[in-house]
Amino acid sequence: MLKLSSIATRRVSQFKRNRRGYCSAWIFLCLFLLSLGAELIANDKPIVVQYQGSFYFPIVKSYSETTFGGEFETEADYRDPFVGKLIEDNGWMFWPPVRYSYQTINYNLNVPSPSPPSFENILGTDDQGRDVLARLIYGFRISILFGLTLTILGSIVGVSVGAMEGYFGGLFDLLSQRFIEIWSGMPVFFLLIIMSSVITPGFFTLLLLMLLFSWMHLVDVVRAEFLKARNLDYIRAAKALGVSTPVIMFRHALPNAMVATLSMMPFVLTGSITTLTGLDFLGFGLPPGSPSLGELLSQGKNNLQAPWLGITAFLSLSVMLVLLTFIGEAVRDAFDSRKIFKG
Repeated sequence: MLKLSSIATRRVSQFKRNRRGYCSAWIFLCLFLLSLGAELIANDKPIVVQYQGSFYFPIVKSYSETTFGGEFETEADYRDPFVGKLIEDNGWMFWPPVRYSYQTINYNLNVPSPSPPSFENILGTDDQGRDVLARLIYGFRISILFGLTLTILGSIVGVSVGAMEGYFGGLFDLLSQRFIEIWSGMPVFFLLIIMSSVITPGFFTLLLLMLLFSWMHLVDVVRAEFLKARNLDYIRAAKALGVSTPVIMFRHALPNAMVATLSMMPFVLTGSITTLTGLDFLGFGLPPGSPSLGELLSQGKNNLQAPWLGITAFLSLSVMLVLLTFIGEAVRDAFDSRKIFKG
């Protein structure tokens, strides 16, 4: 069993003491874990099909219609009443709670798209007849995964640059700071829009473009910690004993810098999600058709007669960002030495 140090135990206790942040962390974790299994919650394919004594798993593998006694070699459309009857006459299907994926169009609407919330489409449909709840679940997952990936990669680059600046100092620090001043002074949002217009947008291409600018958030904090740490006695003693520079930087000096880094990471994650949402809202983010909270906001703006679109996007974004902000406050308190050693 993993045993925490006394300082780590105090930090965990301080984190739990912030009830708002602690509860927000559990709520956010549950929502994120549910979104990771989006295919099991919202899908236009059944999870399990039992047909003539054999079991099939359509969400994992594609099956042709002829597998279930149909006429076509193409993939079976399980929402088709004809295919559904073929299977039900010789077995059964176990469906997810929401029988729509993010790209599934409901062709059986009684009113024009976007249609209002109903028993079949709990949050209604968008202007293309796609289920809003399904797109919300998948869009939430993409936003969190994109933000986490960008935050982790940006933090690795930012911490590395800040550590080298603070530890080596001198000319390297001077030139790096001048470069960061110039690079941070660029209109980032407009540059992202221009680049997204030139390069075909995608998850990884957009991630790379945003990584070019997102790594600077933590540089100053880490640099300051290393500038302070390199003059401490135990760092000087390690140098005198002949310990290598990488070992001193990442084993002895880095833990002090990680306190401020971990305190800022939830807020960096919030900024990453907000930037992606803004780009999607303007049409310069993920490829068209991708489930996106920003695209849902754009649909709400373009379809004022369908208020459920804007309300859904606003509430989902608000809940996500508020939870992350509360978690960030709790993490900041957990690493505040004045609070964990109080009393």
